Amino acid sequence: MAGTQGTPKQYDESSFRVLKGLEPVRERPGMYTRTDSPAHIIQEVIDNAADEALGGFAKKIHVTLHVDGSVTVADDGRGIPVGLHPEEGVPVVVLAYTRLHAGGKFDKREGNSAYAFSGGLHGVGVSVTNALSTRIEVEVRREGKIHRIDFSDGGETIGPVRVEGDCGRQTGTRVRVWPDGKYFESPRVPMNELERLLRSKAVLLSGVAVRLDIEQANGPALTKTWSYPDGLAGYLKELAGDVEPVAPIFTAEKYAAKDDPTFAAGEGAAWALAWFESPVPSESYVNLIPTVNGGTHESGLRAGVFEAMKSFIDHHTLLPRGVKLQQEDVCGRMSFVLSARLLDPQFQGQVKEKLNSREAVKLVSSQLRDPFEIWLNNHVEAGRAIAELSIKQALARQKSAQKVEKKKTSGVAVLPGKLSDCESEDLADNELFLVEGDSAGGSAKMARNKETQAILPLRGKVQNAWEIDPDRLFANAEIHDIAVALGVDAHTADSPIDLSGLRYGKVVIMSDADVDGAHIQTLLLTLFFRHFPKLIERGHVYVAQPPLYRIDVPAQGKKRPPRRLYALDEGELAAMRERLEKEGFKPDAIEIGRFKGLGEMNPDQLRETTMDPATRRVLPVKVRSGALQDTLKMFTLLMGKGEASGRRAWMEEKGDSVEADV
Repeated sequence: MAGTQGTPKQYDESSFRVLKGLEPVRERPGMYTRTDSPAHIIQEVIDNAADEALGGFAKKIHVTLHVDGSVTVADDGRGIPVGLHPEEGVPVVVLAYTRLHAGGKFDKREGNSAYAFSGGLHGVGVSVTNALSTRIEVEVRREGKIHRIDFSDGGETIGPVRVEGDCGRQTGTRVRVWPDGKYFESPRVPMNELERLLRSKAVLLSGVAVRLDIEQANGPALTKTWSYPDGLAGYLKELAGDVEPVAPIFTAEKYAAKDDPTFAAGEGAAWALAWFESPVPSESYVNLIPTVNGGTHESGLRAGVFEAMKSFIDHHTLLPRGVKLQQEDVCGRMSFVLSARLLDPQFQGQVKEKLNSREAVKLVSSQLRDPFEIWLNNHVEAGRAIAELSIKQALARQKSAQKVEKKKTSGVAVLPGKLSDCESEDLADNELFLVEGDSAGGSAKMARNKETQAILPLRGKVQNAWEIDPDRLFANAEIHDIAVALGVDAHTADSPIDLSGLRYGKVVIMSDADVDGAHIQTLLLTLFFRHFPKLIERGHVYVAQPPLYRIDVPAQGKKRPPRRLYALDEGELAAMRERLEKEGFKPDAIEIGRFKGLGEMNPDQLRETTMDPATRRVLPVKVRSGALQDTLKMFTLLMGKGEASGRRAWMEEKGDSVEADV
């Protein structure tokens, strides 16, 4: 049939294209940076200067916004090395600006790393800046000489490293960047975003002077400088504006000592916390990188605050009878500025807007809890004011939940006996886990948060519901139990349906990370897509992503205690092995175990990897915009009883690409 449409496209060895150097960045810039403006590629340069200051080597960061749209970033740090790399035989400054996975921040071995604490390990940095710029000029003051090198054409043209004079004892790096407008929706860096970034560096880097010069076409440059002698507390006051806190701001910092059995020396956090009657924004950072989408360090802060407040309230018997305090009651009116320091932070995506490191939850919560509890007991009136606001929130939540419950109680069927229900009646917090097998269900019951998480174990594989008549749907016991637990009747995509009886805000499909588990996921997704489509449409259905591998990493001298990491699949395992090898671990020193199923995990492992909202990975189930008809056709092909021959033909043609497309 292909021949009737003209000459088929040739597919042989010559069809494979290998992207070299910085070409992958120019081909797919959105994979490496934000493309709304050049703000992030300029931030990469500023972050390098900030890392020098974080290490104690720089005291000044000076940024100039030029009339032509270019930006200069200068610091008085050590200066990028300009000599030849011992293995590559290329000047190190050239490697930094032209290789995606090169830098001084990978090696974390004690005494070996130029940057013990830096903004992540994605390994792209200023090389992406170079790829998406028409020109970059780098001036390095180091070892008594002023060195210059120029890059142009997206890093394709590399000038020689040349000496342009003496600098005495001065050191530092000055980088001027001309972003290439064709890669961005807007060619200029937004002024408010640049100022916010520089202001935050001044807040987080005590004793470092931060300056911004804005050149004017007619007249002298405008100059702005930032200095915060009160540190994080002063910054939080600025964020609050005229809004007064209900109690004094609590500010402190705590970092792990050399003999800490759990964390590396120097890991920890600094913070400023306050409670307000009206909303005040919060901000968080990891190794000076702004994490605008939060992450695990923020989860740790909330957990530590909640535990300390709960202890204070219990000690002073402040909680009225019948009121149960939740984390959101305590933290809902809290605003904070958090600066976490991690030896090896893992971020979500190249833009580093969200921290994913699981150990950050325990790190921040353990470092914050005791100092905050001590502060509360030393400032009892402040503690009582915060407690009063938290209890007020709890009472309002319970009152709201009672109203919803009245609407739901009439005519509700008896809940399934095997359902381990949650205690909360707040739809927004409640989660139902549909768990494969009784053994995994038992582990999940021990791992769950009884307040907000319910468990419904499923025996065997749920019936293929694609072609079941809606009137016969509940003849299947498992499907009946799921529907009753949810409190929602079966419906079609275009039928009016009342979801007021829904008992859980999230329905999480939790099955083993193997072929059978994928089959169970498919059967449950078929059930929801065919008979409960409004749950998918309104964002209630999720799929858990339990890890397939456990990686036990031994201690690394006194600097790094033993660690346990988890990998979702073969690809993540390979990436972790490569990263650990760069950290100095020999392959045979790392123990790797494969989970045969959820039931093999102990409750602590299951909680950390799959159930705890702070550290788990779950995927929301959505139908892509405009793809409803295509999705219907695909379900019919894969799940329809009369489609065996079509399924076989499809699998023969596309079976090897399924994993990449899902």
